[in-house]
Formats: sequence, structure tokens, C-alpha cells
Amino acid sequence: MEEGNQTGMILFHFRPFSKLPEVQMLIFVVFLIMYLVSIGGNVSIFLTIWTNRCLHTPMYFFLANLASLETFHSSTIAPLTLASVLSTERTVISLAGCGAQMFFFIFLGSADCILLAVMAYDRFVAICHPLRYTLIMSWSLCVQLALGSLLLGFILAMQLTVLIFQLPFCSSKEISLFYCDVLPVMRLACADTHVHEATLFVVSVTVLTIPFLLITLSYVFIVDAILKIHSAEGRYKAFSTCSSHLTVVLLQYGCTSLIYLCPSSSYSPEWGQVISVVYTFITPVLNPLIYSMRNRELKDALRKVVMRLSLLQTQETL
Repeated sequence: MEEGNQTGMILFHFRPFSKLPEVQMLIFVVFLIMYLVSIGGNVSIFLTIWTNRCLHTPMYFFLANLASLETFHSSTIAPLTLASVLSTERTVISLAGCGAQMFFFIFLGSADCILLAVMAYDRFVAICHPLRYTLIMSWSLCVQLALGSLLLGFILAMQLTVLIFQLPFCSSKEISLFYCDVLPVMRLACADTHVHEATLFVVSVTVLTIPFLLITLSYVFIVDAILKIHSAEGRYKAFSTCSSHLTVVLLQYGCTSLIYLCPSSSYSPEWGQVISVVYTFITPVLNPLIYSMRNRELKDALRKVVMRLSLLQTQETL
């Protein structure tokens, strides 16, 4: 590959998972299946909520937004990763292309994490203040919270991406990951990055630590309210509405915290590769399954949609 300098074209390429073509092909098939399943699951949840009036509530409004964010977030990484894995040659990406991928990855990922905190607040109001729920969680507030998640994610992503890509990159180099993430790209810079690492830590605290503390605080009040419910059926119903959200929170925040809240000096490319696969491919597959399996109303709505489609297909064949 042709080497560039500070004034020439800067190109990056991604580190392959394996040097063996057979292993690369196996990885491609597995990643493709997971990507299609995640897209299918999230799109199904979004369309099911959109088309069923009985699901037009704040909780499902936020879930539909989460499903759409997951769809776009996966699509920021998966197509280029699949092309890179399938290619027999190095897949290069320009400085501008790398910056665009990083921006959308941070933007959508940050909005995703903030939206999970919003969903925890929604569950807190529903369980701890059920009589005032419709008054507090008005549609105008729901829209503002959803848009606020996007706006905050956009601002943080724009600031961090612009700051990182103002760094000088001396030549075309290998990114020690399968996409343009912050730490691997930052390590390719030919300048001191202490300010950039500090900025990344501040953004990580804003996106991960603060929302997670708010989620934890919400669930402290939720658990206390659930324990005060006298009937076992009532406690089970209240817990079931929160269990799927709590499981997704642990998956999402667990993976991202291991990458972005650890000291940059202790970052391991190999360990980062494993966690990134879980975060970008496995978690998006699990999230729709968790919500559809643990939520009775959504499960029933999905079943009705499948039955309706099967009926239409049967009528067409006749």
C-alpha cells in the first residue's frame, strides 16, 4: 500500500480477524447472519409498535425509538466490516470516511445509552406514580426526551470526532479493530493525545456513568415500590415490565464501560476486538429477543402480525 505523509492522502486499513481465508469466510457468514437477524428483529419491533394502536404508549414509543437506533447503529459498522472480512485484499478507508463512521457510531451509540436512561425514568413514573403517569409522561414530554437524547448524542459525537481528526496522522496505517473506533484511531496519531484522552473520558462519563447512575437510582425506587405491592401477581407484572429493560442496560453498559471507562494505557487491541464484536454484533441480536420474549404485550402483538402475514400468504396462494 502506498504510504502517505501529512499533506498527502491518508488511508487506513482494518486489521483482519485471521490470515486464513477459510476462517475469514466463516466469520463473514456468522456476522452476516447476526446482522440480518438484528435488523429483522429491530425492524419487526418498530413496525409492530407502529401498526398496533394498543402499543401507542410512552413505554413502547421509547422502545420503537430504541429499535430504530439499534438498526442504524448496527448498519454503521456491519456493512463495511462484512466487506472487509470478505475481501481478499486490505479494505482501505479514507480519513473522511473513517471520521464519518466514527461520528455516526458515537452519535447513535450515545443516543442509545441516554435513551435507556429515559426508559428507566418512564418505568419509574409508571410504577412509583401510576395515578399520575399519563399526566407526567405526556406525548410532548416523550418527544422532547427522545429528541433530547439524539441532540445530546449529536453534540458529543461532533465535538469528539472533530477534536480527534484535527490530530496529525503521518501515514496510512492499520486500525487495530474492524471499524473506526476512538481509541484505535487515536493511537495512530503523530502527536500528544492526553487532551483527547481526557475529552474521551469526559464524554464517556457523560454518556455512560451519569445515565447508569440515574438508571440505578430509578431502579432503587422501583424495587422499593414493587416490594410494597401486596399481590404476587402485581409484583410479577411490575417486575416483568422492567426485567427486559434492565437486562439490556446491563449488556449495553457492561460492554461499553469495559472499553471506554478503563484507562487508555491499559487498552488491549485483542481484548477490545472481542468486546467490540459482542457490542456491535451479538448485543443487537439479543436486544430484540430479550424485549420480545420478556414482554407479553409485545409478544402477543408480534404473534398477531405473523399470523396476519401467514393468512395473507395463504390467501394469495389460493
